[in-house]
Amino acid sequence: MDDLLKLAADAGHEISTAEDALGDGAHDAARDALDRAADHLSALRDRWPEMSAAERAIVGPAAKAVRTRLDTAAAQIPARRTLSEAPAEVDPEQESDPDGAGGSNGDSAPPPPAA
Repeated sequence: MDDLLKLAADAGHEISTAEDALGDGAHDAARDALDRAADHLSALRDRWPEMSAAERAIVGPAAKAVRTRLDTAAAQIPARRTLSEAPAEVDPEQESDPDGAGGSNGDSAPPPPAA
């Protein structure tokens, strides 16, 4: 039972770490801490089938409270955005034939002038 409660406590600690990071504006650190908290809760969920009814009666409500805190903290993290929404630029060198059949590859001299 102690190891089950320790998993719930570890998840709660990670959420506290995430909440502190959110307060400092460190969103990436908060995401990392919430991921670790989710891992602890996942470990509890994996062990649920082997728990006795008494263990479930204690661990279930504790895990639910931790999950609620996790969801609340996760909702405060802004979505990641791309730096630019512009279309990709085309590189003219990528359009040329690498064997030189479609244009000059820079290895040979220019063709002689027409007579």
